Parts: sequence; C-alpha cells; structure tokens
Amino acid sequence: MAERAVAPCERFVRETGLAAALAELVEPVLEDLGFRLVRAKVDSRGEATVQIMAERPDGTISVDDCELISRQLSPLLDVHDLMPDTYRLEISSPGIDRLLVRASDFDDWSGQEAKLELSELIDGRKRFRGQLHGYLDGEALIEVELPEVGATILGLPLNLIREAKLVLTDELIREALTRAKKQKRGDNAAGPVSPGDELDLED
Repeated sequence: MAERAVAPCERFVRETGLAAALAELVEPVLEDLGFRLVRAKVDSRGEATVQIMAERPDGTISVDDCELISRQLSPLLDVHDLMPDTYRLEISSPGIDRLLVRASDFDDWSGQEAKLELSELIDGRKRFRGQLHGYLDGEALIEVELPEVGATILGLPLNLIREAKLVLTDELIREALTRAKKQKRGDNAAGPVSPGDELDLED
C-alpha cells in the first residue's frame, strides 16, 4: 500500500506507546492555543516526567507561553489519567539544536548542518550528517560526503526518517539569535525561551 503523503506542516515523526497517546491528547489543544507540538515524551525512570516540546509556527516560544500551555494541559492530563502515578509536567522549547519533525522544517533550516537517522538501511547505512538543502517530493535533501564520490545531495524519504536534528554549530547559533531578535522586534511580549529552558510543574 502506498505511503500517505504528509503535508508540509504535519509531523512525520510519530511517538509510540504511552507517548503516542499523550501526543494524540495534547496536540489538538496546542493547536487551538496557536502552538505546534514538536515532541511528546514520557520518562518513567525515577520520578516520572511528561515532557511536551512545543513552539509557535515561527519556531519561538516564551516562558509565558510555557505557563499558558501548562495551565491548559495539567487538568486535561489529570482527567484522562494517562500516568499511573505522580509525575512532573515539563513544557520546553525545541532549543537551538532542535528536532526536525515536519517537512517544512527542512526548508526553514536549509543551509544548516543536521544529523538524520533512518528506520532502515539505504546504501548500507542508517545515519547521515551534512548540510540541509530543503524538502522536495517527499524527501529531505541533505548534502553528504560519500567515499570515492565526494559531496553529494541525497534525497531521504520522510517515511524512513526516525529522527532528524540540527547540529549545534557557530553558524546555527548566529542564525537562531538573528531569528530571535527579529521575533522580539515584532512582539513586545516575553522573548523566546532560551535553549534548554523549560517549565517544570509537579502534578
């Protein structure tokens, strides 16, 4: 059966198990609030943690945004009782070396270095690292160095990408800071959350 086409702004990376149920529950609420889900994660080791990574459509998120999301999601999670025991709710930003979860992310961050891991082998390998060249016809384009060939732009099918993430470089940091400044000039509210910033609330 043919793979279903993924819209540019639809997530192609999907969670499994409890995290998948969590994502299905919170994603519509985030969208109603004007945010996009990046990742839902459940860590049951030690004190259980429910992590919701989110952003605005322009890729930013503020501390005030995190507090708003938490206020909306906390009662929802309590009502649906997904977690068997007490847990900590963590709302976080994607950070600078962010995950790429939508086809549009490859266009938005074209020119930056990224690491991609596939769910199955292509030409004997699952991991690729190189410069992004956008998205075209269902494939993420990445320039990699191949033995005896040199720099080559490959098209990796979205349906085979298990995880994609930007590589933290000086160029990426400069680009992220430039985008943050532009967003702040256009919005007098709280600025974007810095990489690694998060809001933790006890259940």
